[in-house]
Amino acid sequence: MEFRNLRLYQPDGSFHTGELVLSGDRIAATPASADACDMDGLYAIPGLIDMHVLGCAGHDFGEATEEALSVMARYQADNGICAFCPATMAAPESQLAAMMQAASSYRTEHCGAVLAGVYLEGPFLSESRRGSQNSAYLQKPDANLFRRLQEHAQGLIRLCALAPELPGGLEMIDELVGEVRLSLAHTESDYDTACEAFRRGAREVTHLFNAMPPMTHREPGIIGAALDNDLVGVELIADGVHVHPAAVRAAFRLFENRIILISDSMAAAGQGDGDYILGGQDVVVRVGRATLRDGSSLAGSTANLFECLQRAVQMGIPLGQAVRAASTNPARAIGIQHDYGSLEPGKLANIILLDDELNINSLILRGQLLM
Repeated sequence: MEFRNLRLYQPDGSFHTGELVLSGDRIAATPASADACDMDGLYAIPGLIDMHVLGCAGHDFGEATEEALSVMARYQADNGICAFCPATMAAPESQLAAMMQAASSYRTEHCGAVLAGVYLEGPFLSESRRGSQNSAYLQKPDANLFRRLQEHAQGLIRLCALAPELPGGLEMIDELVGEVRLSLAHTESDYDTACEAFRRGAREVTHLFNAMPPMTHREPGIIGAALDNDLVGVELIADGVHVHPAAVRAAFRLFENRIILISDSMAAAGQGDGDYILGGQDVVVRVGRATLRDGSSLAGSTANLFECLQRAVQMGIPLGQAVRAASTNPARAIGIQHDYGSLEPGKLANIILLDDELNINSLILRGQLLM
């Protein structure tokens, strides 16, 4: 396939008018021929990468089945997400092991997004900041447990969350740095503890602003610590529910090229209002807002990552910055930037063509036209 007259996304967040030539499942370096299809100035952006997905399309990673992952992968691809990382809730070790085995056994289908890794979000989290995590299964950081699960996953766990203030939290960072990307999450951590965690090798903050103390002028906390460490990436849920638009705009100004947009979606994404299960707990979705049945906490998002990108732009984030946060930055965070995250020659041909209203005109997945 050959296309010309496209507004092509660049890794720095800018757009240049140009052409794309696809050869097999890759973007080619050869120039387009005179017969190339004129795309009339459509935006061309790389497929998105959602590295934090609890569930979608009526299914949940906690089901621990290849069938559930297959449905999730197809839904992701249909919405412009070319790669994703299913995320765990706190659960018994036996269930977590089953989830890891399902992920390691899953094989990418022709029309599905690639399962690029697993996000171990639970269980090493703070009780007081548990959010919708099931407190019955929270536990202290344990490198041995992580390694047992990583063995079941056959090395697929790319991200591991923990609350660094818990007993053994900093020591777990010491032990696992270099084995997995470590993220601070569901935490009461103060500024000094978070700074120490980053000094020891933690490199991410899970869903910024949520499940952590707020930043104040006397107690800047984990948010202030992340601001002071340029090596740290911060996840952000721009679904319009988890973070106010003004805070989304502030985050992009403060963290610039370190934002990683995530959906944190649960089974209701793509389904609508109703009753669902998340981590063994009852969830109610009303008007697109998911909460535990008792109303005590938000319970994931009902938006997919493409919808989060659209909403971020509606909130005032330039399109190029939003794409960088939803594709280039997550690709780097989980180490798949050699194949994903930009439209450079040699990369996999995962491409979304958008009109000026950011509606999807066409989807190309690994060189194949989906729509």
